[in-house]
Amino acid sequence: MDFFSEILNFSIVDLLDIILVATVLYYAYKLLRGTVAINIFIGIILIYVLWRGTLILEMELLSSIIGGFMSVGIIALIVVFQPEIRKFLLMIGSANISNKGSFFEKIKFFKNQKLQKDSTDINSIISACYNMSKSKTGALIVLERNNNLNFLRDSGDQMNITVSQPILESIFFKNSPLHDGAIIISDNIIRATRVVLPINNETKISGKYGLRHRAAVSITERTDAIAIVVSEQNGKISYIKNGEFISFESENNLHNLLKEDIS
Repeated sequence: MDFFSEILNFSIVDLLDIILVATVLYYAYKLLRGTVAINIFIGIILIYVLWRGTLILEMELLSSIIGGFMSVGIIALIVVFQPEIRKFLLMIGSANISNKGSFFEKIKFFKNQKLQKDSTDINSIISACYNMSKSKTGALIVLERNNNLNFLRDSGDQMNITVSQPILESIFFKNSPLHDGAIIISDNIIRATRVVLPINNETKISGKYGLRHRAAVSITERTDAIAIVVSEQNGKISYIKNGEFISFESENNLHNLLKEDIS
């Protein structure tokens, strides 16, 4: 009877509570989507639903067992989701009022997220990478997603150039003064060139990869950005997400990967 009486006493505050929880869960899912942690996240949600069900049905023994797990499970969650928590805090911390309009840009970003992501000129990026691959021109392209990368731009030369194939190839041309370091692309705009990316020395990758690959792995471990690397040694193109090399077989496969990850 208590359960049904609570339903009858449903108020606007309860509705707001549900909306806020749903919003948090939605963005948590967006943050974890495409990672191994998404399965753990779904498992936790199912366990929580089961726990609430046992409470409603007054199954005291089972609810006390699951409740005990839930009470101490927060420590395990911090350990398991450490990379994702770091990315989330980085996203929140990067949206501060002292950073020239970034707080309001972040709100605008969430409001128009799909429209902005879909505007990225994927064809130009892929075509430039394959042309640079043929000439063995080294390149490191970082594509911003949910996590703001403003904290990296000061290490390089800030730009405001629309993405195009000729521009990308000219930036990484071997005799260009801008070819060293990474470029950051956000909303189809090249925001910075010659960016120095932080490198995690604890990251273990094969010795056949160079400094560009190590930097790409490090930044995709720390944020949800996507990195595309063109090797200067053999011209091979690498696609890196969540600190891992994602394999692909053709130019079309790479196009589909990038389209799916930024939309």
